Amino acid sequence: MQTAHRSALEAKHALLDQRIDDERHRPMPDTMLIADLKKQKLRLKEEISAH
Repeated sequence: MQTAHRSALEAKHALLDQRIDDERHRPMPDTMLIADLKKQKLRLKEEISAH
């Protein structure tokens, strides 16, 4: 059973995934931003799997 909290985490995870993809496709991607977004995404993934 999925809780509202888990659904919110998964939505944030998907949003981060989209932001990473958008940044990668820019003419001059910001690698520091991408690294930060990936770290945020990993933390969310860990929190999701803990529930």
